[in-house]
Amino acid sequence: MDRPVTANAATARDIIVEIVRNMREGIEPLRFTALPPAIFDVYLHPDDMDRLRGILPRIAEEAARALDAEVEALNRDTLAERLKLTRRSEPKIAVPEGGWKIRVLENTDEGVEPGDIAIHSELALPAKPDFAGGSMTKRIATRRMGGAQSSAQTYEPAPASPEQPAYATLEYEDAGGRKTYRMTKDEIVIGRGGRDYWTDLKLDTLPDVSREHLRLRRDPATGAFYLKDLSRLGATIDGQPAPSSVEEVDGHKRDLNIETPLPPRARIGLAGVIFLDFRSASNG
Repeated sequence: MDRPVTANAATARDIIVEIVRNMREGIEPLRFTALPPAIFDVYLHPDDMDRLRGILPRIAEEAARALDAEVEALNRDTLAERLKLTRRSEPKIAVPEGGWKIRVLENTDEGVEPGDIAIHSELALPAKPDFAGGSMTKRIATRRMGGAQSSAQTYEPAPASPEQPAYATLEYEDAGGRKTYRMTKDEIVIGRGGRDYWTDLKLDTLPDVSREHLRLRRDPATGAFYLKDLSRLGATIDGQPAPSSVEEVDGHKRDLNIETPLPPRARIGLAGVIFLDFRSASNG
């Protein structure tokens, strides 16, 4: 049965406008060029998702065209610049070499209403002196919630290079195929990710897997690994349920900081729908 369209339903045009706004918010000026975000994850209320599902490829296609047009407009010289009366003060924006990547996903967070649009985009930044010589990933979050717009930006270390030593590896298969993740820091977050949910290992899988499903921690002093389950549908270690570290009190979740020791080799299950083969580097 078709769901009724609410007065606040998000339209295809609304989504495209918000994608363009997110791109503008995320432009990073360098010395000679400016870089826009290239990867966009758009989160919609389930009602809006169901209603627009049949035209999502068309929305993504027209959003990419709108991004191209916006970049062209922002790069256009003013009349004074064309007449050589003034010099251009801002560097021109470079379109991503690999093109725009746009995905529209269902927003399963609590409190989301029809018409709400949340967008997370990413921009890989080259190494800069400001970042101590290391490359970074810039993440831009924009929202249109209840008609009000907001935005936020964060900078995160870019994924480790293959040459960087790994404390452990995780092999798994999600909707994107077979993959290997190298754990190069002492604590990582694993889950589906999404707006307001940072994950080191982002899984493309069913909503049964929580946005922030679990954390893996390495004790630098001993080299031992620990798992903390923060999910709704649980985690397993070699088929045995891991104790939950989350308690709900008066409708609010509280982290009890319960960790479970992880063997040097283990098969970690997330909600019974995806499995990670964990191997610590000390195990060879």
